[in-house]
Amino acid sequence: MLLDLLGVVYDGDTPIAGAVAAIERLRDADLPLRFVSNTTRSPRSAIIAQLASMGIEVAEEELLTPARAAVEWLRRHGRQPHLLVHPDLEVEFSGLEGGSGRAVVVGDAGEAFDHASLNRAFRELIAGADFVALAINRTFKDTDGQLSLDAGAFVAALEFASGRSPVVLGKPSRDFFLTALAGLNCAAADAVMVGDDAESDVAGALRAGLGAALLVRSGKYRPNDEARFDPPPTTLVDDLSAAVDWILKARRAETDIGDAL
Repeated sequence: MLLDLLGVVYDGDTPIAGAVAAIERLRDADLPLRFVSNTTRSPRSAIIAQLASMGIEVAEEELLTPARAAVEWLRRHGRQPHLLVHPDLEVEFSGLEGGSGRAVVVGDAGEAFDHASLNRAFRELIAGADFVALAINRTFKDTDGQLSLDAGAFVAALEFASGRSPVVLGKPSRDFFLTALAGLNCAAADAVMVGDDAESDVAGALRAGLGAALLVRSGKYRPNDEARFDPPPTTLVDDLSAAVDWILKARRAETDIGDAL
């Protein structure tokens, strides 16, 4: 089981109705679980603390974020980051000084996105720095309940200006999904993704080879999102609670078939 967070488990600082109980049901069913978030405004420690305040206990190894993947990528390639990320996220990249090269790392920088910061990143790219995108989501549901621009628009601007294509480390990257599954001893075909983003969460998971991907109507979902991207979701459900109903029913059906054989 792979679960998105924002829009699936919570909106802002409020858990979505039934989400806490749904996660408890997954735990009680002994289903291996990972939380996979494209959130690039908060460090992992803050996300874990936020979940704990809602009554959801999550171990560090159960949470995968693009920032964590980026730190591993930078270390593996010996790169020093030029950060265009939210100020709260910069702490995740401490201790990476002294690499043999540079890499522009772009996340959702929020108010830090301005001409000066984008131009500095652009100049790094045309000087030869690697280009790393934490995520390329188009939108996210903001704290006012409305959709706001996500990092994808700014990644696209830098890509257009520099003529360089980024390495994408968050969803919908196939490697991101497979990294999440690596510690679960679970084949991709046996895994299920639940998300509110039909493009990054659902289509991305299915292209990565996951057996099923469920789209919830909570979070940033808008009518007809299920038909906008290919491949389409395995099924459309109201929320995480309904997704868990579907998953546990499918699991029981597989068990019944196995018993019959």
